[in-house]
Amino acid sequence: MSAPWWMAGIPFTCQPDCGKCCDEPGGIVYLRPEDAVIMSKHHGLEVEEWLMRDCRQTIDGRWVLNSDPITDICIYLDEEKRCSTYEARPVQCRAYPFWAENLRSDRSWEKTVDECPGLSAEEAFIIDGNTIRTKILEDRDASRGFRSWPVRKR
Repeated sequence: MSAPWWMAGIPFTCQPDCGKCCDEPGGIVYLRPEDAVIMSKHHGLEVEEWLMRDCRQTIDGRWVLNSDPITDICIYLDEEKRCSTYEARPVQCRAYPFWAENLRSDRSWEKTVDECPGLSAEEAFIIDGNTIRTKILEDRDASRGFRSWPVRKR
């Protein structure tokens, strides 16, 4: 079996003041328990307080970040299109653009390249295949999410 095309590496660097990946109405950021701990500490809150203030549960009970009620985009994207929690952002955000759904076909990858200026930036550096694989797995783990706090062992 041959290695996936992206194992050779992909040039990428997050662009300052871009925010395109967060500026999509209807986007959903699933959370891992670890994300809830990191984000709540970043905001100086207990996990339960942060979940109640900045998150909601989906129909199937998984915790996700809230969206702005008017624009339906991420509540942490500021007016300058910067993430106000960049250093503490959830792993699903950190994994973008290397989500399995973006890498699954030429068509989905072309769409991602069109949407993400960091994939064609002059200053982009090669993200190696093993790092990309890790990001894919982290995104999948985040998509599983969690439904209650405190989290019970699986």
